[in-house]
Amino acid sequence: MKVALIHDWLVGLGGAEQVLLALSEIFPEAPIFTTVYNQKNLPQFKNKKIYTSFIDNLPFGQQKPQIYLSLLPKIFEDFDLSGFDLVISSCHCASKGVLVKPETLHISYCHTPIRYVWMPWLDPRLSDSWYKRWLAHKLRLWDFQAAQRVDRFVANSKNVALRIKKYYKREAKVIYPPVKTSFFKPVDSLNKLDNYYLLVSRLVAYKKPGLVIEAFNKLGLPLKVVGVGPELEVLKKSAKKNIEFLGKLNNDELKRYYAHALAFIFPTEEDFGIVPVEAMASGRPVLAYKKGGVKETVLEGETGEFFEEQTVESVVSAVRKFEPLKYHPSKIRKRAEEFDEGVFKKKFLEYINHE
Repeated sequence: MKVALIHDWLVGLGGAEQVLLALSEIFPEAPIFTTVYNQKNLPQFKNKKIYTSFIDNLPFGQQKPQIYLSLLPKIFEDFDLSGFDLVISSCHCASKGVLVKPETLHISYCHTPIRYVWMPWLDPRLSDSWYKRWLAHKLRLWDFQAAQRVDRFVANSKNVALRIKKYYKREAKVIYPPVKTSFFKPVDSLNKLDNYYLLVSRLVAYKKPGLVIEAFNKLGLPLKVVGVGPELEVLKKSAKKNIEFLGKLNNDELKRYYAHALAFIFPTEEDFGIVPVEAMASGRPVLAYKKGGVKETVLEGETGEFFEEQTVESVVSAVRKFEPLKYHPSKIRKRAEEFDEGVFKKKFLEYINHE
């Protein structure tokens, strides 16, 4: 059976790319079709056969391919997939729109229907001008039609399965994305924890890092912030001395900060949310906004707690009530292991063989 993998773009390692990497390990001979590939940022794929589009050679194509969003439908429709028996699209944008032969099975692993097209309140990138709103409208029409071409949908969470049902009128099988839980290690004693809370995030407005900064300004408790993004300098200027910005860390540094934190703060609504699972794999409890995929991973009272509103008052109140030392690292980690990459691979192969 000849298999092809389709992905929106390969510019940095996020949850979608971790899924693609796991799929490429399940099907090591499968070529990858995508718009652009930044090998410097993603050396994990350097030995894979990758086909890219002309955007790969356009200005800023390898850094910000989404600026060419209006071109993506035609690009994915133009890929020649006529020689494949199984096509698997790893999609958060337009890759589900590929055209395949009637006898070819197309399974789309959907990270989410396009958020800035269908859910601008979560990601308002196409909401700040008449042209972008017009483009969002055109993409909604195309995206719905493209979703009808897919033979089978797999969603990364029940949360996303509901979106697929709402916007595409399609059912989806839920298979949670892979997390490399074996990489993360809890401390062997709570006495080895350090006195800080941890935020790991891309520093963009819609992920609400400013909410956490403002809350900890009021709390006066130590907070360490891992990540970079356009909001970094603004956040630094607003932060008090109890808040430390660590920038972009390598994996071993991040592993250490996860394991020694009192707790992990998660203020955003995500499709699934891999970083809270990484924190739990490190044995640390999660204090999260009670929306999105995190409700499927964090067990309230066992591996973390929730706050109900994205307000400073709600975060402050939740942190003051939070008792991070009452959680046992090994129990938290056991929950995270339910989302291990080995579990993903086993369930995905079972799904394909069953279908």
